Amino acid sequence: MPARDTKGWLGLGLRGMAMGAADLVPGVSGGTVAFIAGIYEELLDTLGNLGWSAVKSLMSEGPIETWKRFNLGFLAALAVGIGISIVLLSGALHHLLVEQPVLLWAFFFGLVAASVPFMLRDIPRKSWDPVTAGFLIAGAALAWWLTGLPPLMQGDHPAFLFAAGAIAICAMILPGISGAFILVLLGAYSAVIGALKSFDVIRILAVAGGALVGLLGFSKGLGWVFRSHRQWAVALLSGFLIGSLRKLWPWKENLRALFTHSDGRVEFLQYNVSPGVHTHPQVSLALGCMLAGAILVAILGAMAPSHRNSNSPGQS
Repeated sequence: MPARDTKGWLGLGLRGMAMGAADLVPGVSGGTVAFIAGIYEELLDTLGNLGWSAVKSLMSEGPIETWKRFNLGFLAALAVGIGISIVLLSGALHHLLVEQPVLLWAFFFGLVAASVPFMLRDIPRKSWDPVTAGFLIAGAALAWWLTGLPPLMQGDHPAFLFAAGAIAICAMILPGISGAFILVLLGAYSAVIGALKSFDVIRILAVAGGALVGLLGFSKGLGWVFRSHRQWAVALLSGFLIGSLRKLWPWKENLRALFTHSDGRVEFLQYNVSPGVHTHPQVSLALGCMLAGAILVAILGAMAPSHRNSNSPGQS
């Protein structure tokens, strides 16, 4: 694991804040931010090493040695940053989703679109072959299909929320597939947000338990894929980003009402349209927001350690 000074830990916390802000919006993945910020493989490596071995180390070697050995400071810094984003930005992002959806979606569209070439440059030009291209196309097709599915009716049973948490957390660490959007598709998003707002401990623990189980299991498998078939994995995840742009397109029209939430909000089936269809398309402002998203990608890329590939699983 890389050695970090105070500036490094602060930068890690800022990356966590960016990941938290991304995961709050259905359609954007914190995994995208982690990848372009150069911490994705360290994240997979650290999560993959957790499990029974960490429990045994805690009992035999004590908390300090376990903290160092399993890189728990890395996870703690990210968790603090993510938590700060949830506390500080959830209200603002919700307001923007309701009041300025075009501008918010435009910002994240620019962020994700600019992330695609950033990720693809990780694959050497001479390494491209039909199989790698096939993974790119398959990832784009899968994400395009997923983001076109209509949301389901909401459910709030703890067992259902446990399963939804396990599935959604897997998506959250995949660039291009949003865990929040998976919760929307599963019909659990409103129940999770409602549980957080009302501090429903049983349902919060159900979601958290499912997320923990899904995270520990999925990260091990994904870490193995990166160690064994790195360029295929990057191509597939880049495809996910391309396909997710369908969800992030700023200009949409409501096709039909699907159902009404308990708070009175109506969930619509939507489709993408040209900005010229709208009376006030906010094209100039939206393009500016897209540019701002792309600039943020450049900033996050500049924050990435120069040894981004040295953080791959098994090398820390």
